[in-house]
Amino acid sequence: MEVSKIKKDHLYYLKRCIEISKQAKKNGNTPFGALLVDDAGNILFEQENIEITEHICTGHAETTLAARASKKYSKDFLWGCTLYTTAEPCAMCTGTIYWGNIGTIVFGMTERRLLEFTGNNPQNPTFDLPAEAILVHGQKDIKVIGPFSEIEEAIANVHEGYWK
Repeated sequence: MEVSKIKKDHLYYLKRCIEISKQAKKNGNTPFGALLVDDAGNILFEQENIEITEHICTGHAETTLAARASKKYSKDFLWGCTLYTTAEPCAMCTGTIYWGNIGTIVFGMTERRLLEFTGNNPQNPTFDLPAEAILVHGQKDIKVIGPFSEIEEAIANVHEGYWK
């Protein structure tokens, strides 16, 4: 598959994640969205953040999605899947993706950029710890792809004004 086709696919799924994050915000949750795609390009799960409405501290979109996927699919199958998410997964989410054996992570905006919006908001105490910095210490070669400058502003727009 040529590089431009791969990039177009990534942008397609990330745009869908933005729509999921908008729905999360509308539903009273923090504006994060994720989805899981198999190696044939089929969307298996979509997940918004549910931390606020479900009163669960681990209710991040990526963590909830990985938990749902691990109940339905084998670790071998999940290794061929890609988790797309609006913002770079936090330390908790990265760990869950690692333990869930999802082989690829694609994100639109870095956690460092997210910190510009969240600041010291207690709802999202952001780590300045990139996903790759966590995964390099593991035993799996999980691919991490992102950020995407073409879509970063659209993701940022969903967060604009939410955290302050």
